[in-house]
Amino acid sequence: MGLFERFLTLWVALGILAGVALGLLMPGLFQLVATLEVAHVNLVVAVFIWVMIYPMMIQIDWSAVKDVGRKPQGLILTLVVNWLIKPFTMAALGVLFFQYVFAAWVDPQSASEYIAGMILLGVAPCTAMVFVWSQLVRGDANYTLVQVSVNDLIMVVAFAPIAAFLLGVTNITVPWETLVISTVLYVVLPLAAGMATRHVLQRRSNHAVADFVSRIKPWSMIGLIATVVLLFGFQATTIVAQPAIIVLIAVPLILQSYGIFFITWLGARLMRLPHNVAGPACLIGTSNFFELAVAVAISLFGLNSGAALATVVGVLVEVPVMLSLVAIVNAWQPKQAIN
Repeated sequence: MGLFERFLTLWVALGILAGVALGLLMPGLFQLVATLEVAHVNLVVAVFIWVMIYPMMIQIDWSAVKDVGRKPQGLILTLVVNWLIKPFTMAALGVLFFQYVFAAWVDPQSASEYIAGMILLGVAPCTAMVFVWSQLVRGDANYTLVQVSVNDLIMVVAFAPIAAFLLGVTNITVPWETLVISTVLYVVLPLAAGMATRHVLQRRSNHAVADFVSRIKPWSMIGLIATVVLLFGFQATTIVAQPAIIVLIAVPLILQSYGIFFITWLGARLMRLPHNVAGPACLIGTSNFFELAVAVAISLFGLNSGAALATVVGVLVEVPVMLSLVAIVNAWQPKQAIN
């Protein structure tokens, strides 16, 4: 592992501190950057995510993608966890904590909005960041691509019905522009660029792909840190102004993340999945498509609503939690796989 990967937790922690500090010192700059968006998709964040996942897209061997269909167990596990388990456990934890455990500290209206925000996070499985987590656990890049792609296709038809059912409403409005643009920006375009680059490099020599990826790989970590700085800069005022409620919201979100991870890991063990498929499957189920969740929360409940705040807290806790889970996956990696 390189310097960035070896000390990634430290860099992310410094990125969080830098983002909050810069957000407080230069709020106007972050407000300006926040306006650079299309259908609630921030274009600057999209650029950083491009920098982050482009090196991984180059590594995808399309000649091997077809082999995924011969071993569908990992894909089945991902789909079951993401669509039949995760949304419902998130809703259950939201109700448990905000209608019972934290009821004395939160008014009923705010509680219902926090639950709604958590539900929106639970119904939106992660897209772009999955490629980062997969790389950090030495996951099968080809298999990860298929898992993400199938999840995106299902999200188009399943997001609204499941969210509507769990929110108890029938007139939920999904910002389809956000969903489509996010998928194109975070998956389709980087993937196309990676395919084109790989094709050109393979025509040069057998080692050209590996050499090129090795040179640009540090930029993937730089893109991750830059994204963290930007996201925490956007929310710096909220973090400082409402620390207590942020902690309350974070508790069930963190429990959900670790709970889903261990449920998926148990399923992977029972299905005897190879480590490079089991690791990404667990991390796909654990992380969230927070851009979509935030956009829907704002559309349904308003920018200053408890639902929007809950989705923002999801952004705040995701990176630190996911890094801890990456460490767990790597610690559980079989010795023969490491060698």
